[in-house]
Amino acid sequence: MSIGSLDATSAYGRTLGLGSPLKTGSTKETAPGASGGFGGMVEAMITDTSTQLRAAESASAKQVAGKGDLIDVVTAIGSAETALDTMVAVRDRVVNAYSDIMRMQI
Repeated sequence: MSIGSLDATSAYGRTLGLGSPLKTGSTKETAPGASGGFGGMVEAMITDTSTQLRAAESASAKQVAGKGDLIDVVTAIGSAETALDTMVAVRDRVVNAYSDIMRMQI
């Protein structure tokens, strides 16, 4: 599947704000899932995915400007793709579980 540069740019632009809506404003760092159970784990996963996507975008921009290494770009994009695929899989499982719960009879 071929992805054009404008498609990739718009996809990166859409994912830039992934982690920001869930931040609570506290500066205290905690272990993933330690403070909020499942919610904390999901928040940590979203933040990590957003960070990896931003790192891949930064590496790509450096490569386009002629200041980056191609291996670093490929590694960053691969890591971001894996994180995003994992996040989508978790989202799909949560949606399916919610649908199953809503179909249960009381």
